[in-house]
Amino acid sequence: MSDKELDAIKEVVNDPEHIRNIAIAAHIDHGKTTLTDNLLARAGMISDKLAGDQRFMDFDEQEAERGITIYSANISMVHEYNDDDYLINLIDTPGHVDFGGDVTRAMRAVDGVVVLVDAVDGVMPQTETVMEQALKEGVKPVLFINKVDRLIEEMQLTPEEMQERFTEIIRGVNAALRKYADEETAKEWEMSVQDGTVAFGSALKNWAISMPYMQETGITFGDVIDRVNEGDHEGLRADAPIEEVVLDMVVDHLVNPQEAAEWRIPAVWPGDVESEVGQDMMEHDEEGNLVGVVTNVEDDEHAGTIVTARIYSGTVKEGDELYGIGSQKTERAQQVGIYSGPRKLTVDSVPNGNIVAITGPDFSTGETFVRKGEAEDLTPFEQIEHVFEPVVTKSIEPKKTSDLPKLIEALRKRAKEDNTIKVDIDEETGETLVSGLGELHIEAKIERYLEEKGIDINVSEPIVVFREGIEDESPVVEGKSPNRHNKLEISVEPLDESVRKFLKEDYEEVKMQADEQHEIKEALIEAGMDKDEADSVIDVHEENIFINESRGIKNLREIQEYLVDAFHEFTDEGPLANEPVIGLKVSLHDASLHEDAIHRGPSQMIPATKDALRRGFLQSSPRLIEPVRILRIDTPTDKMGDAMTEVSNRRGDVQDMEEEGDSTMLTCKLPVEEMFGFEAALKSATNGKGFFNPKDMVFEPLPMNLQEEKIMEIRERKGMKEEMPTLEEE
Repeated sequence: MSDKELDAIKEVVNDPEHIRNIAIAAHIDHGKTTLTDNLLARAGMISDKLAGDQRFMDFDEQEAERGITIYSANISMVHEYNDDDYLINLIDTPGHVDFGGDVTRAMRAVDGVVVLVDAVDGVMPQTETVMEQALKEGVKPVLFINKVDRLIEEMQLTPEEMQERFTEIIRGVNAALRKYADEETAKEWEMSVQDGTVAFGSALKNWAISMPYMQETGITFGDVIDRVNEGDHEGLRADAPIEEVVLDMVVDHLVNPQEAAEWRIPAVWPGDVESEVGQDMMEHDEEGNLVGVVTNVEDDEHAGTIVTARIYSGTVKEGDELYGIGSQKTERAQQVGIYSGPRKLTVDSVPNGNIVAITGPDFSTGETFVRKGEAEDLTPFEQIEHVFEPVVTKSIEPKKTSDLPKLIEALRKRAKEDNTIKVDIDEETGETLVSGLGELHIEAKIERYLEEKGIDINVSEPIVVFREGIEDESPVVEGKSPNRHNKLEISVEPLDESVRKFLKEDYEEVKMQADEQHEIKEALIEAGMDKDEADSVIDVHEENIFINESRGIKNLREIQEYLVDAFHEFTDEGPLANEPVIGLKVSLHDASLHEDAIHRGPSQMIPATKDALRRGFLQSSPRLIEPVRILRIDTPTDKMGDAMTEVSNRRGDVQDMEEEGDSTMLTCKLPVEEMFGFEAALKSATNGKGFFNPKDMVFEPLPMNLQEEKIMEIRERKGMKEEMPTLEEE
């Protein structure tokens, strides 16, 4: 980056009206990184000739090897539009579903997104997923339809057929907009060719066109078709440069951070917008209280920890003492800077509305921070939640015992950087379970990372974490404390599906925003819970609920904490195979307690409660519950039968089928456990032309004929007694 470019950035960084924070997001291989290269060429960071080929933003070694984006990458550049300079803070995001957590975190940092769709493939499941992630964060989309040259040169579509194809893509993206945004927002943000919120082009050939650009230059779509047919991509590049068309669309239709604050702050911050700090954020006051959110963390071997953060209020300066609201830690900002791909440009301070690199703070992804001594009682921003949860697990152990501390430290750092990686460490045995969104996620972000750190490891085959649940209501069962002086009467039953869904998706947010307990009760009633039960909730843990249906138990308040602890322990490790329990409603009916508090302490009450829960659970048609992916499979129609056979051979189920030309789209359910190696098998069955994309994930009971064998397999793996659990104590 030249001194002139750096000076231009420093000039605009303090002018929020001339800032655009944007991400580029799409389905895998639709051309995001190629488009980003073109935008960098505009900024003078790489040569025009290399644009579309260099993959400048894939500066991680693995990304270059695999030809895919694994990590989100940041860049800042200046774009001139109508004689004004605009600072574009851009994040290039991954498209592979295994790295979707990086997309989710990027959306917290930006105000707008260029959704990129391949003109040949059309709208794919991951296109809809990135739209969902963006709209959940209050991020406004515009659309770029890529690879238009292929429609002309390879598919030889007529102008009418191309228009039909474009209309279908725009309709699909707007359908996702209506699905995930409220009615008013969807109407206001609808994308169309006429208003300039849609552009078309070829990132590989470096040209693009939009309605405003056609009106301005007199170039027609017919001209584009003729020149592509003549092979004149160079001429098109000169007359309709892709970076100019796309960045003009970004400046014209995506909002500056000051405007975005109006709807983004209420969308992602549950605090009181009328408070002093709330007003600082809403009014985008660079002199106000400093408020930032960490959207990414990286470990630099030379500089130490570098956090990427979006500043929502105030100004962060070199040397600031920053206070993490969640961690309650104070950390020093040793340096602050602006990103330029793999480089960071150091500056003295960065005001709100910008994406900043801060060297020094040991914060985790999602942390809300303020300046020490300012607004330390601030309500933190909502947690950055990805649409899918980790379901694939591997056991990782160091080959040398002496590497155990290094392994634990490295994994903790990785989990801090990526909140879709879950790490469960047994510090005594060294066995470590690492969970991620898929095999590639763990391989790329854990196994290769440890290899780079020089830690030799043994890695197990992938493991799927099951869940445990029940199908029937238990009788009221009795649990006795080890000293026989205390008895509890408890029953369990399946939780209504609507209530379970509320606990899974909305409960934590409602709890965080509620000023009064009755607001949580009202939300439970609205979700379908009986009013008396909602009044009697003792505790909620994950997708399970504990209710007090007793009347007048003496000393209940004193032991309630122990009952809740037991409830948590039991639901974290169920009785079938120590897998997490979901969808359980526990009711306390009565208790007989010893008069003397010393005889009803935790060592007595926790075993008594867990004993009753276990007995009730095992008498209620207990089931092992498995994660099931809902997939879209695209295959040539003449290979559809082979693809369906591959699905049915893996306990899969084809739910829907749709033919389009020579292709067929199958909507299928496939157990996650059966998906290992599925991609290669599908390619083999379809001569390399079939591929799949996850659309959703659900949990369903494992077929009964497989349950006992699977329970025994899991128990053996965990070193438990290799026998089916019974009502008698283990």
